[in-house]
Amino acid sequence: MNTDNKQLPIKREDYESMLQHAIAVIEHARLEIAKHINGNIASAYWEIGKMLQERKVESGHGEGVVRQLSVDLKERYPKMGLSPRQLWNMKKFYLRYAGHDEKVLRAVALLPWSHNLLIMSKNKNDEATLFYAKETIAKGWNRDLLLNAIKLNMYESQLATKVDNNFSRTLPMEQARYANEVFSSSYNLGFLGVTSPILELELEDRLMKAITRFLMELGNGFTFIGNQHVLEYNGKESKVDMLFFHRGLRCLVAVDLKIGAFKPEYAGKMNYYLSLLDRLERGADENRSIGIILCAEKDRVEVELALEDMGKPIGVADYQLIVPKKELEDVLTNEIRKFGEEKENIRKETK
Repeated sequence: MNTDNKQLPIKREDYESMLQHAIAVIEHARLEIAKHINGNIASAYWEIGKMLQERKVESGHGEGVVRQLSVDLKERYPKMGLSPRQLWNMKKFYLRYAGHDEKVLRAVALLPWSHNLLIMSKNKNDEATLFYAKETIAKGWNRDLLLNAIKLNMYESQLATKVDNNFSRTLPMEQARYANEVFSSSYNLGFLGVTSPILELELEDRLMKAITRFLMELGNGFTFIGNQHVLEYNGKESKVDMLFFHRGLRCLVAVDLKIGAFKPEYAGKMNYYLSLLDRLERGADENRSIGIILCAEKDRVEVELALEDMGKPIGVADYQLIVPKKELEDVLTNEIRKFGEEKENIRKETK
C-alpha cells in the first residue's frame, strides 16, 4: 500500500481500518451484483434446458437439432458460450433440479455457471449441493476454492462436527443461533501455501498479507480492524492477535491464533480479552464481544470442560494449514488435464 503517514491527517491504524472497511463494502457490493447476474443467467439456462426436455430432444437423433440451435444462437449471442455441449448441460441442469427442493434451486441459481457444472459433475445430493452453494455464496469462493472444499469433503466433515462454543449459554437465543451460522468449527487456510511448520507470528503475518482471502474464508459481514490490537488497562497492556467487527452480529470479534493444539488456559486468556474489549471499546449500541480461538487441533471434551464456566461467548475452531506438496501437485495435474480435455472438446464442437 502506497501511503505516507506525513500526508495523512489521521493515525495510520485509523486509516487502515477505514481502508479495510471500504474494501469489505466493495467486495459485498460486487458479490450482490454477481448474484443478480448469475440468477438471470441460471434462469435463462433453466428455461432452455426445460424446452429441450419438453421437446424430447435426446442425444442421438437430437444431436443435429442441438448443433444447429447452437450455431443460430451463437450468431445472435456470441459471448454467451452457447456451444452444443453447453446446451446439453442446460438440459442436465433442468433435469437435475426439476421437482427438487425450492431452496436448492434458489441457491444454485445464484452460482456462476462453472460452479454449477462442477457440483453437478460430483453427483452431490440436495443437502450437500445446498451446503456448497450456500458456502460459495457466503464466502465468495471461486471455482478452485469450491473444488478444494469438495475434495476435502467439507460437507461430510461438518455433519460430524459438533459446535465447540458456549454461545447458547452466554448470548441471547437469536444471537446465539446467528453466531452459530456465522462461525465455523473448522477453517481451511490452505490458500496461505504453507508446506512446513511455522511460528504463530509468521502465521499471523501471512494472514495479514492475505487478509481479503481470510475474510472470504470467515464469511460475509466481517470488517478487519487490526492485528496485535493493544488493550491498555490498569497500567498493563494486552494484545489481541486479530480484531474484527461483524456487521450482522453488531459486535467485536477477537481471534487468538495458536500453532499447536488447544489448551484450557487459552479460554481464560480469551475471557480476559473479551472483558477488556467490552469495557474499553464496545459501543453503546453493540452486542457483547465474541472470541474465537483458532488452533491447529482440539479435543472436544477438553474444549467443553474449558468453556463450561466461562462467562464470555467463546468458540474454538481448528484449521487445515499445511497442504502436502504431493497433494497440491496431484490437484494441479488433474485440473490441467481436465482443462485440456475441455478445450479439445470445445474445439471439436465448434468445427
